[in-house]
Amino acid sequence: MADIEVTSACEDGYTVESVINGEWELIVDALSNDGPSPNEVLAADYASCYIPALRVAAGKYNYDDIGEVEIEVAADLDEDDDLESIAFDVEVEASLGDEEQDIVELAEDICHVHSALTEELHADISIESGV
Repeated sequence: MADIEVTSACEDGYTVESVINGEWELIVDALSNDGPSPNEVLAADYASCYIPALRVAAGKYNYDDIGEVEIEVAADLDEDDDLESIAFDVEVEASLGDEEQDIVELAEDICHVHSALTEELHADISIESGV
């Protein structure tokens, strides 16, 4: 048995319904009419992976309670609607002190989506902590 099992189906058009591990439903629409597009899902997934990775990284530097973390994602597409760039503006409630950049880099190493993307699509991350 695989670690992740997804069943995806499309009856007509460009809307795909997926069931992940027999439990979670996800609707993705290439045209963004009935749900987010695959690129929009990827951008959200990247941020959704990076936030817990940032929390783990902060914990390794003894910042155990960093409060709310919010990411504004900006992704640009090329003329073929392929992802061209991704940027994160990260706001962290607690101050991460002098270790801020080290925590950002460790979080990149921990984030599975970051690891799965080509280097050209790694997010350009700016962070502001203690907000």
